[in-house]
Amino acid sequence: MATRQGPQSPQKISFLGIKDNPGVDGRSMKRSLAILLLCVSALWAADPGVGTWKLNVAKSTYKPGPPPVAETRAYQAQSNGVKTTVKTTWADMVSTTVEYPANYDGKDYPVSGSRDVDAVVLTRIDDFTSEAILKHAGKEIGVARRSVSRDGKTMTISYKGINTRGDKVDNVAVYDKQ
Repeated sequence: MATRQGPQSPQKISFLGIKDNPGVDGRSMKRSLAILLLCVSALWAADPGVGTWKLNVAKSTYKPGPPPVAETRAYQAQSNGVKTTVKTTWADMVSTTVEYPANYDGKDYPVSGSRDVDAVVLTRIDDFTSEAILKHAGKEIGVARRSVSRDGKTMTISYKGINTRGDKVDNVAVYDKQ
C-alpha cells in the first residue's frame, strides 16, 4: 500500500485505489470482494436446467412406447452439479420417484428409486447441454443428452439405450419450464 501525505492525516490507498476506512479492516474488504466474485462466477456458470420441468407428452416420442402419462423433473443446483428428482406416472398408473445428487465430473453417482438404473455419470457439454450415462450393475445401459433452449423455456432429453427387457429404446422427451 502507498501512503499519501496531505494537509490532513495520512490516508492509505489499497491496491484497488479505494481509501481504507478506519472502521473496516482489510480482511472484511477482501472477504466481501471474494463473496462478490463467487456470486458473479456462479451466475456465469449457472445451469439453465435448474428448476422444475413438466413433460409435454404431445411433443415427445417414445420408441418403443408407451410414453409416461405425466412426468415432472426438478433440478436443484449444487456446488458442482445438480440434485435431480424425477416423478413419473406410467400408463399403468404406477408412479415412481427417482432421485440422485451428481456432479458434472464424469464419476459414478448412485441413483435411488429406479429398478432400471442404479448409477449415473454426468458431464457438461456446453452451457446449455449435458450428458448422462446411465448404468445398471456397473454396465452402461444408455446415454441421455439434455439440452435447454437459449430462451430457457424448453428442455429436450434424447435417450438411446436399452430397457430392462433388453429392448432398444430411442426416446425424445420435451419438457416445459414451470
